[in-house]
Amino acid sequence: MEIRELSSLEQILEQFETIQLLYPNMAIERYKSFLEDMIPKSYKQVAVFDGKICVGLTGFWFGTKLWTGKYIEIDNFIVHPDYRKKGIGKLISNYIDEKAAELNCTCIVLDAFTGNFPAHRFYYNQGYVPRGFHFIKTIDENGFS
Repeated sequence: MEIRELSSLEQILEQFETIQLLYPNMAIERYKSFLEDMIPKSYKQVAVFDGKICVGLTGFWFGTKLWTGKYIEIDNFIVHPDYRKKGIGKLISNYIDEKAAELNCTCIVLDAFTGNFPAHRFYYNQGYVPRGFHFIKTIDENGFS
């Protein structure tokens, strides 16, 4: 297995098939338009490859908030179903931990849907704990992926 950090639009778009595991109805044009907005705001991905096949990835970005100082946020953590329970998620999680230390971050944050219990279990096992609630107010339901 090889782990790589992806930072260019081209590198990230090449993994569109993996993103579709989480968002099967997302069109590549929509994905590209989101990335064109996100990449200049420090968005990157870390991906794990088995040969030429991307078997897991997560997006991440970093910033600063008043309550945390510098932080990394994980966005869309995906492991291919055929590779689950094989340590792929742990490889990605460890990479993000190292990146947070390298950037002098105080914490790593993420959102997990309330009903995604397998993800909750994974994140607990990686040392994450709930700190609060992430509230949303929907303005345009058609805008969700």
